[in-house]
Amino acid sequence: MDTTASDPADPGTRQYDLGALSGAARAPLPARPALLDLDRGALAAFLGDEPRFRTDQVWNAINTKGQSPDQISSIPLRLRSRLAEEFPPALTPVTEQRSGDGRTTKWLFELNGGAQVETVLMRYRDRATVCVSSQAGCAMACSFCATGQAGFERHLTVAEILEQVHRAKDAASPQRLSNIVFMGMGEPLANLERLFTAIERITTDIGIGSRKITVSTVGLVPAMERFADANGQVGLAVSLHAANDDLRSELVPLNRRYPINELIQACQMVRDKTGRRVSFEWAMIGGVNDRDRDANELIGLARKADAHVNLIPLNSTPGYPTTGSSPQQVKHFAGVLRRAGVNVTIRSTMGDDIDAACGQLANRGATT
Repeated sequence: MDTTASDPADPGTRQYDLGALSGAARAPLPARPALLDLDRGALAAFLGDEPRFRTDQVWNAINTKGQSPDQISSIPLRLRSRLAEEFPPALTPVTEQRSGDGRTTKWLFELNGGAQVETVLMRYRDRATVCVSSQAGCAMACSFCATGQAGFERHLTVAEILEQVHRAKDAASPQRLSNIVFMGMGEPLANLERLFTAIERITTDIGIGSRKITVSTVGLVPAMERFADANGQVGLAVSLHAANDDLRSELVPLNRRYPINELIQACQMVRDKTGRRVSFEWAMIGGVNDRDRDANELIGLARKADAHVNLIPLNSTPGYPTTGSSPQQVKHFAGVLRRAGVNVTIRSTMGDDIDAACGQLANRGATT
């Protein structure tokens, strides 16, 4: 695959190397790794002449328990101090907001180097889900998404991804953090290698199963095959939003590079390789993609891909003036799909009063 970027500013024409987008980054990766960035070998090498069991102690403390160096009471104070001096924290909290009903918490975190990301915890009756960011900003430029309107800052490191999960796990207690969705800021499949490493740590060390993790993508087709090969039981959600190329290219500029036909073939490949169906995410935009003809086009694609459809009422963002579909129209649209035999869910909106709902994450917390 040719990985030359023909126009770094336009995700509709750019060629991807599946992992970098670094030429478009406005901020550098941290000069020093955080402790969670180390693999077991690197941690053992750093600990050097310490007793060999120290590696397991530190590894389990930071990866399983999510402890910072000063919290690791099982190791000597001198070693705690050494770890704290050598490895900066991955995230620094800036703001924390809670929705009026108390079910949703949104954090704004500052990364080393100054970029910022947001993380959202959603509480249900007996469990909780965290919506994790994989990049600061996003290069995909989806027209209705606040993150895409803000542009791309940089990829998140493994530590920055994992730290979001650990903080949400602690905050969710006594409820159990049962699910993780990579649907926060950024395009996860553009940060592929770090995503893979983070998922492996989440399943192995934190103990959340692969089937409880969902990764979203706007349709980075080459990365979808690598994802299916590496993460067979992790769910994949495709941000579809339109079922014809003209409209989808307006809403999701990457569609100009990987049009719907290629995307559906990739969805079929994921299903065949993993045995799991993909889901189609569909933001309901009033008068744009919520008409009967849009539903009928979607029916054809959902049947081809054997996909489940999630309908998401559009959440307002400053850069996209069009309003979401009315609740009545969302229900009508869902009914058209159901009568055609398509599995469909209307996703409930949580946290919209603190700009924590789908499509609203955009680094605004520092000024609110």
